[in-house]
Amino acid sequence: MATLILLRHARSAANGSGVLAGRSPGVGLDPTGNEQAAGLAGRLAEVPISSLVRSPLQRCEETVREFAAARGLDPVVDERLSEVDYGEWTGRKVSELTGESLWSVVQQHPSAAVFPGGEGLAHVQARAVAAIREHDARVSAEFGPNAVWVVCSHGDVIKSVLADALGVHLDGFQRIVVDPCSISVVRYTETRPFVLKINDTGSDVSGLLPPKEAASSDAVVGGSTGASA
Repeated sequence: MATLILLRHARSAANGSGVLAGRSPGVGLDPTGNEQAAGLAGRLAEVPISSLVRSPLQRCEETVREFAAARGLDPVVDERLSEVDYGEWTGRKVSELTGESLWSVVQQHPSAAVFPGGEGLAHVQARAVAAIREHDARVSAEFGPNAVWVVCSHGDVIKSVLADALGVHLDGFQRIVVDPCSISVVRYTETRPFVLKINDTGSDVSGLLPPKEAASSDAVVGGSTGASA
């Protein structure tokens, strides 16, 4: 199957202000976020990208706008990769939310967390993983098993996808860190996903290049990265 780059949107104005933006309209990138987005072309310069899928929210559109234009990519917008619907928590200060009884559930037992007037984190994972699997199959069929493609989405959404790929229960997804404009990489196979990178904010993307030979579904035994242990 293809190789997936999970890109969290660059830093937004809400990230800098400590507000839970959720699906609020009009939340764009702040100056730091604009710099991060401008650096994407350089970070991924050596990586051939076959397809780009993004959340419909403004901060994701702004993150990939220049990169998509430079590569001649027409982003596919998928609602299933949108931010969590935080319901009544949307637009509130995170510092205020820590006092809510639901906060401890979100932190310790997120699979049971359902935001008032919004959605549950278990549903978020289900919709996001379904979307990822569907697009990965499409990209693999259209561009071949060595294709590389990008999804630009949101922190909790990406963390839930990574938890699924790692075989980690959703209750453990808070242990995963996904910073603004970070890259995480998953390669799906018929047997299992392989998680190649998590929360990479650097510039070394050599590990994203398509393999010279067909990717195997077998895991490496003994910790070897080469042909022999």
